[in-house]
Amino acid sequence: MTTPAITARGLRKSYGDKAVLAGVDLTVPEGTVFSLLGPNGAGKTTTVKILSTLITPDPASGEVRVAGHDLAADPQAVRAAIGVTGQFSAVDNLITGEENMLLMADLHRLPRREGRRVTAELLERFDLVQAAKRPASTYSGGMRRRLDIAMTLVGGPRIIFLDEPTTGLDPRSRHTMWQIIRRLVAEGVTVFLTTQYLEEADELADRIAVLNDGTIAAEGTAEELKRMVPGGHVRLRFTDPAAYRGAAAALPGTVPDDGSLALRIAGDGSQRELRSILDRLDTAGVEADELTVHTPDLDDVFFALTGGGVPQQAKEALR
Repeated sequence: MTTPAITARGLRKSYGDKAVLAGVDLTVPEGTVFSLLGPNGAGKTTTVKILSTLITPDPASGEVRVAGHDLAADPQAVRAAIGVTGQFSAVDNLITGEENMLLMADLHRLPRREGRRVTAELLERFDLVQAAKRPASTYSGGMRRRLDIAMTLVGGPRIIFLDEPTTGLDPRSRHTMWQIIRRLVAEGVTVFLTTQYLEEADELADRIAVLNDGTIAAEGTAEELKRMVPGGHVRLRFTDPAAYRGAAAALPGTVPDDGSLALRIAGDGSQRELRSILDRLDTAGVEADELTVHTPDLDDVFFALTGGGVPQQAKEALR
């Protein structure tokens, strides 16, 4: 069994009498994307800052390990294994893209020739070769973000913290960033992602945790989280009124819509459930003209978890 990239038990952080983190437990497998969601002020950035050694947790916190190293006992080893791209770009706009990269190589104490080699490779990888000699102040938002992540990769980190990396980017630049993240994970890098875009977490994350009121409200895959929220249903639509009435008789407990000749059946749309519905329709000699499955999305999950709309036993099942 491989060692998790990140583990935290009882992570706590207070400022005065305000508890920002009130006992956060996390386990992030290696080579995956782990996404931390939560409303503004929930503690996402505080969590990233603690795990990346930028601030210290409260003394009452339990053990935290990053890249196999104890955060409290060996923060320098943690720093050597990670890269951080924060909400605000670390790019120096007064110098060129290439100079930004070479500066980062110097900070990592790479030999001059090695620094130039790594810089050239990353500039090409992030499609920044043509802009490399231009001041970073002339870059678009998407280019600046790509340069920011390229700078983060100069030291070859095993774990990368991306704190809302696509905020303010246009849809094309956001999708380009998604491709970059997927490539990193395919190469074995672990990505710890915070984001305000729920679609982004749904697209990228292997596991998602929702942070609310300083604790993890729920954690699981996107599909597991969606199943926590009521509202999933199967919709059958008919063009023949007789078939519609026959289906309603064969499927008691459905919600009819006489105007559109449609039936709504509460459920999760699983294969077993769909087979049962279709078998009952076959027995009744009825065929639906259209069958669609509707499941809650992450927006529904987010609002339910941060607004008290999910039963506690459902939350406990995913902790």
